[in-house]
Amino acid sequence: MNNDFNSLKEDIKSFNIELSTKQIEQLDKYFELLVDWNNKINLTAITEFDDVCKLHFVDSISSAKFFDFTKRDLSLVDIGTGAGFPGIVLKIVFPNLHVTLLDSLQKRISFLDEVISKLELNEEGSIKTVHGRAEDFSDSKKGELREKFDIAVSRAVARFSTLCEYDLPYVKKGGHFIAYKGDKGIEEVDEAKNAIFLLGGKIKSVDEFNLPNSDIKRTICIIEKVQNTSSKYPRKAGVPQKKPL
Repeated sequence: MNNDFNSLKEDIKSFNIELSTKQIEQLDKYFELLVDWNNKINLTAITEFDDVCKLHFVDSISSAKFFDFTKRDLSLVDIGTGAGFPGIVLKIVFPNLHVTLLDSLQKRISFLDEVISKLELNEEGSIKTVHGRAEDFSDSKKGELREKFDIAVSRAVARFSTLCEYDLPYVKKGGHFIAYKGDKGIEEVDEAKNAIFLLGGKIKSVDEFNLPNSDIKRTICIIEKVQNTSSKYPRKAGVPQKKPL
């Protein structure tokens, strides 16, 4: 291992998390694969090691400051996972999670499948990839993943009102949707109050903070699923983004 993870380990300590040697090795391999594949397909504009650690790895783990991922057998779906943030990182740090990574681009799915294989993350089938659009697998008539998960997460995907229609249909009643937002998170949640209500959600918490040892502002928004989502939602592919609730 050629990379120095001391800064990342210090950052993660602020979330009361200690990373094992194995977890550091997995993150190191993840970084190497990310940079290698990024030469072939566009995964991220962030490729410098320190920036990946802070802006992808630490950012992905930051939700653990506000939500307990340590309960056994929690199921989590990462909608619009892209290069695997936050889903892959959360799986590394919390091996107990049963993770589904959903993305609309097959090339990214191929990258994620290699990451899962090379990092040996798939013990007992506890992580898998799904190729498709968010609206496809939570449809009320044929959506095989509708209301199947304890947790749905999304990071850097869409405005919050649109995200709610993407994510909340996947969440079981009593589960949670966790959105990673920037410094406009509170404003976006306020705009999305109608969408949250219509989709069966209730605002549990909205927390603004800086990433550790930086002035980079982030917001973690947690929505509790208090009612089953109406069969009217999600609307057909493309509509949630064009016409947010």
